[in-house]
Amino acid sequence: MDVYKESLRLHQENKGKLEIKSKINVKNKSDLSLVYTPGVAEPCRKIAENKEDAYIYTMKGNCVAVISNGTAVLGLGDIGADAAIPVMEGKALLFKELGGIDAFPICISSKDVEENVRIIKAISPVFGGINLEDYKSPECFEIESKLQDLGIPVMHDDQHGTAIVVLAGLLNAIKVVKKEKETLNIIINGAGAAGIAVTKLLLSAGFKNITMVDTNGAIHSGRSDLNDIKKEISIITNITKNSGDLIKVLNGADVFIGVSKGGILNSNNIKEMNKDPIIFALANPVPEIMPEEAKKGGARIIATGRSDFPNQVNNALAFPGIFRGALDIRAKKITESMKLAAAHALAELIKIPSENMILPDVLDKKVTLAISEAVKKAWIAQNN
Repeated sequence: MDVYKESLRLHQENKGKLEIKSKINVKNKSDLSLVYTPGVAEPCRKIAENKEDAYIYTMKGNCVAVISNGTAVLGLGDIGADAAIPVMEGKALLFKELGGIDAFPICISSKDVEENVRIIKAISPVFGGINLEDYKSPECFEIESKLQDLGIPVMHDDQHGTAIVVLAGLLNAIKVVKKEKETLNIIINGAGAAGIAVTKLLLSAGFKNITMVDTNGAIHSGRSDLNDIKKEISIITNITKNSGDLIKVLNGADVFIGVSKGGILNSNNIKEMNKDPIIFALANPVPEIMPEEAKKGGARIIATGRSDFPNQVNNALAFPGIFRGALDIRAKKITESMKLAAAHALAELIKIPSENMILPDVLDKKVTLAISEAVKKAWIAQNN
């Protein structure tokens, strides 16, 4: 099957993937008077007196906005707000299918940070949560940070969804290879939104020795070409003072996590890693190294972002449960403890990890329930 051709046909035949469906049948004037004028005035008055009543009388409590400006879409790059619509529709569909959450795709035709922040704040009264998607780095960090005072959970999924699933998979992978997180030598290639978030969450989870690599090589405090985000990373990573390009720093590593571009490694590079290396080659649609090539180099565990190989690292394992839990508990934000709880809950769904099973199936409905419960408990514990 040509997946691109079939996907185009599906989107054309259905005119997209979403529709609005009414919860209430309007069959007569009596029904009309309740759902619209004059009856609707009463819930309006209640909410005017107390804005929190919007959670009682409207869809707000189960509604998330999936918002992008189309500057970093999949592996396609800066393709604009219009071209980002199919992805935002797909994300909204997964919110509904996996989390039972009503989600709306919203694409903003602006690259200006302040304008994006202003627009999102202005439309936020309708929503119980905001899922930011496909915003490029470093603007994504600033936009997410400036929205943390909304009083509803706001999460950039390319950062935190990726980080949560990677952490879950890695926790199970090290069980298989019988290595300890404190002594692992981890190389993360790609210092964009996902790479930065993965690094920070792994550090929070107790992993110690992480070196990040960008297009100019290993990130360390001696480099003069680092932006503010990378300067921060240089202080908290690379404790062994690695320098040089990816191939050099990969020598003697236990784990490679790629969130960069495809086809940059071969089996000989994997052979230079420590015994039983763990490879997370997450570039899409072409991984940094194909699984069969990594196996030739001695890789013990291989994960990709693709559904046609074992161990798929897919954000859909995380975001439905995270927002389900956050909405149910009426959380005001997504905290570090909630992210860690989500990752551990996801990992624990695999009772006996193996080389080809370090993460659950993306469509396993137990995932959302497990993560949502963990997220709720983490929020309660943090706020008691």
